[in-house]
Amino acid sequence: MKLFLPWVTVLGLSVAVCGAESSANTRHDAPQSTYVPQEYCARTDRRVEPYPEKQPAIGAAGSIIYDPSFGSRILRVTDGRSDPKQVGRPLFTPSSAEQNSWNKNSTMFYVTTSGGSFLLYDFDPATMTARPARNPNLNWGGEPQFSFRQVNILYGMNRREPIFEQYDTSSGRVAEVNDLSKCVKLESRDSGHNVTVSADDSRFMTVLGPQQDINYMVYIYDRTQGCRWYNTKTGEIGGQWGPKGTISVPDHFLLHNARMAKSGKFVYMVRGGGSGSGIGHGWVVWEIDGMNISVCPRGCGGHHALGYSHIVGPSEMSHPLDVWVRPLNHLDAYTPIISGLGPAKGFWFDSHFSWNNVDPNDSAPVCFSTYQPASQDTPGTAPPVTAPWENEIDCAETDGKASKVWRFAHTYSTARNGFWSKPRGNVSQDGHFFMFTSDWEDQLGKTPNGDKYRTDVFIVELK
Repeated sequence: MKLFLPWVTVLGLSVAVCGAESSANTRHDAPQSTYVPQEYCARTDRRVEPYPEKQPAIGAAGSIIYDPSFGSRILRVTDGRSDPKQVGRPLFTPSSAEQNSWNKNSTMFYVTTSGGSFLLYDFDPATMTARPARNPNLNWGGEPQFSFRQVNILYGMNRREPIFEQYDTSSGRVAEVNDLSKCVKLESRDSGHNVTVSADDSRFMTVLGPQQDINYMVYIYDRTQGCRWYNTKTGEIGGQWGPKGTISVPDHFLLHNARMAKSGKFVYMVRGGGSGSGIGHGWVVWEIDGMNISVCPRGCGGHHALGYSHIVGPSEMSHPLDVWVRPLNHLDAYTPIISGLGPAKGFWFDSHFSWNNVDPNDSAPVCFSTYQPASQDTPGTAPPVTAPWENEIDCAETDGKASKVWRFAHTYSTARNGFWSKPRGNVSQDGHFFMFTSDWEDQLGKTPNGDKYRTDVFIVELK
């Protein structure tokens, strides 16, 4: 475990000093830069932690503050001058906390723009400094994903044609991975939406269709075996490998979202709002190598995150952090990861889980942000906090040894300036950083059209 060392005072704040991992906990078969921490030095108490009366003053992009409640370092990555296309446009993290927006060793990440593009940043994890990187001229739709295996590879989906592509951030070269039109026949309105890649870079997944909630196909490409697909509207499975035919259960639906497990063996699918006939309202898991389709039996709401063979997400039972982990091939075998939760007095609005730091045993902490859009109308007024972990950035233990929740920072977001102001976040692959979106309690200025307050991207250090 990590050594818990004395607290020191920095700028009047009590800040934990973390030592090196003990020899009993350090993996000697992997470089230190890829070590996933199983323990943090952050607070694990369950006190209600109100926001400070005034949000901490934040400087321009590149400035760093210490969170006044939890002591963690927070870097402001972007400001009103960071978008090269239009001054003042808001910037934010990807639309899903599931997406892997960090490269393997935390030296590069991307942020998204309100113009539908993304911006690459170089990052120094030792000094917590970020600077704009060379941005490629790519015609990619959706949000790309960094490789879990190669430091310099970014994967995306061509916007004009359904083609998986990869971009080498070192050389600037773009290469085709797979042309989907050679395997499936698409309608004129259909396109690929986002991309998920297995941890070994061998399998790729996307959703095909005209738009979110009426998409209808999960497409898999295996570098060795070729393509495989599942038409969720008709129940048919086909392609160049694996068993083919129609699934045995009469569960036909349209797609809101789908992601592939890090193992490349499972796909998690969320039903679209326009779904047709079905046997249940829960999300669905497809075991890719076969015909088995499983429907979530219980505790199926909220946002989830995938490991290699497990899925983590809220149970939506008596407490908003009654979070369950369950094997993807036995969805009824759920286990709570946080113990000692009584019934909640009230519920915060939502939580988003990010597990891109997960190890093959699915035992690394899962990180998340929570928010409650109940701020006052006056800009700069702190959001109310009624329970521990509310409006915070935290990580929870998943290894079953205990049920710690490490607390790192408040989000300082009102979550009231539209969808993109919700403080979704993405954890780095090494588990040392968490990138999130915030409107900093409406203190970042107005958007160019003046109808809402801006958002920017911030990074909190996880120690």
